[in-house]
Amino acid sequence: MTRADLLALTPDALAALANRGLVKRATKDLDAGNGPETTVAPDGGVEGRYPDGTTAALPAGAGLEAATCTCAATGTCRHQIGLVLAYQRGAAADAPEEEPAPAEAADWSPGSLDDDALAAVLGRRALTAARRAHRAGYAAAVHRPTPDDPVARVELQTCTVRFLVPGELGYVHTDAVASVRGEMTVLAAWAFRAADEQGLTGTDVRLDVGGEGKGADGSGGLDAAARLVDQVLLEGAVHAGPVLATALRRTAAELAARNLHWPAGAVDDLAGQLTAYHERDAGHDPARFAALIAEVHARHRASAAGGTRSQVLGTDESAETPLRRVRLTALGCRVGGTDRLRTADLFLAHAGTGVVLVLKRRWNVPDGEVLTGADLAGRRILGSPLRALAASNVVSESASRSAGRVVRVAAGRIAKTTVTPLGNAWEGLPAGLLVRDLKAEERALDALPPRLVRPRVEAELVRAVEIAEVCDVGYHPGAQRLEAVVADAAGATAVVSAEHGPYRPAALDALAAALADAPRMVTGAVRRDRGGLVIDPFAVLTASGTVVPDLAPGDGAAVLDGPSAAAPDPLGDVVHAALDVCAEAAHRGLLHVLPGLRDRIARAADDLRRIGLRTAAATLADLAGTLGADDPHRAAEAWATAHIRLLATAELR
Repeated sequence: MTRADLLALTPDALAALANRGLVKRATKDLDAGNGPETTVAPDGGVEGRYPDGTTAALPAGAGLEAATCTCAATGTCRHQIGLVLAYQRGAAADAPEEEPAPAEAADWSPGSLDDDALAAVLGRRALTAARRAHRAGYAAAVHRPTPDDPVARVELQTCTVRFLVPGELGYVHTDAVASVRGEMTVLAAWAFRAADEQGLTGTDVRLDVGGEGKGADGSGGLDAAARLVDQVLLEGAVHAGPVLATALRRTAAELAARNLHWPAGAVDDLAGQLTAYHERDAGHDPARFAALIAEVHARHRASAAGGTRSQVLGTDESAETPLRRVRLTALGCRVGGTDRLRTADLFLAHAGTGVVLVLKRRWNVPDGEVLTGADLAGRRILGSPLRALAASNVVSESASRSAGRVVRVAAGRIAKTTVTPLGNAWEGLPAGLLVRDLKAEERALDALPPRLVRPRVEAELVRAVEIAEVCDVGYHPGAQRLEAVVADAAGATAVVSAEHGPYRPAALDALAAALADAPRMVTGAVRRDRGGLVIDPFAVLTASGTVVPDLAPGDGAAVLDGPSAAAPDPLGDVVHAALDVCAEAAHRGLLHVLPGLRDRIARAADDLRRIGLRTAAATLADLAGTLGADDPHRAAEAWATAHIRLLATAELR
């Protein structure tokens, strides 16, 4: 009897079920002739006896978790992995034509598994728990198998489920802990089933599942939030009092209570911007203030138009899910904050699920001190200095992941977390996180909805980008920005762009030095801008090692020069000028706009029209006209239309 399930297990699948080290060691043992003698029982059970007398067994009709071994290991061991590999090699030698074809795997959908099959393997309790989540409704991103990526997987809000072997529930991998593993597997299978029933046959699709009898748009709560935000827009940050900030926070709490988490986050951030302005805090940014107002309106309009609830509004899934033993790869660090608060966001790639999580730390800044990234580099997190942690591998059994992709390690359980050197871990990242083709990444970004209506998750577009060549480096003194044009192996280019920050004074110096030291890879947040790809760097892998610019020591006194890497961008200049004048109107308040500012808005509309952006120009001209009329609510609507259009244009052009 041929064990098709064992033949379908790839080295990557085995690494997910155990770990890559065990797979490498088992492979080395087989190559050295120390593999087991295998026997196959009539029912399909496989047994292997090793030269040292150790015996491993793989029962029929069960996954790797049911395997046994006479060695002292308490979990999956190298003998069990070696038995799988030995069986595969024997089967390939005897009948290579019986190996499963990739195309067959690509046609399979976990949605074909009925509830009886799910219950037989996962238990009735898992189905009962999953039905509660299904009634409430949940979001899912379904990734169908392809010949290049034959693993079907579903990204839920707080974990990822991978179906490693077609039709076999014994080989499902998820980063959720064992107590909820069955429930998450059922939800993932139902997500595939819902996609199949709706005819969503694309390779990557997002959908909402379940939520029977529950309103999908949340329009009632958003109507009230939009009206309150209009009051803020009409008064502006300059004239809005503390009462409005309090009302915004109360509204944000009400939205969150109704599981409208994404607009709730925008409203809460808007309240923070008002508070920062009145407290003269450096955290206030007029452009950010305007973008948050536009985001609330964009989500309100998308919801009313029938947009996907989980994407536009958020979901009512568990706020946090504990993870099983998880291996994370650090991608660098970003230092920020205000005069009174310093922040460090550590970006950690979870290769098994293809997402990046963020570990956040905050420190109060004592009066009279600055507390730069170099000062934070020695602070210990998870038992290691931040400078080491930002370029390392982290293995933890006490981590949990939020719906917004923030990872937390439980206090008091540090002993279950280990930190090891990074090595070549970046090169082993999955295709969704490791970018070798810049043009393909541009196309992937083009396919995304505008940021204003995407889920509010951390590190959504953090990537590791392979560099074949640094073509040009330039420093722009006026903007205090360092830019470098980098190319991939095919010659496609992107711009690495970093701005000076007062809390990371030596970052640009360290980045310039790293770009001159035979860089192989750069990690950072990618975005579309100036008609191409732009990378905001967090770390650089060079010939000398990994450099994390934000944590570099120094005072930023190095002389940065060289040819400018930025080409003229008249389209971008006009769009950003229009955004600036719109943001100024919101900052001052539409009820308090003076004739001079109205004229500047009209001129910005003319500039947009001359450069060919006629629709954007029309929205701005409409705004200029309404500001001179006596209908403030019409003016607020016109402002939101114009700013949403301009933000989407700047992002997607």
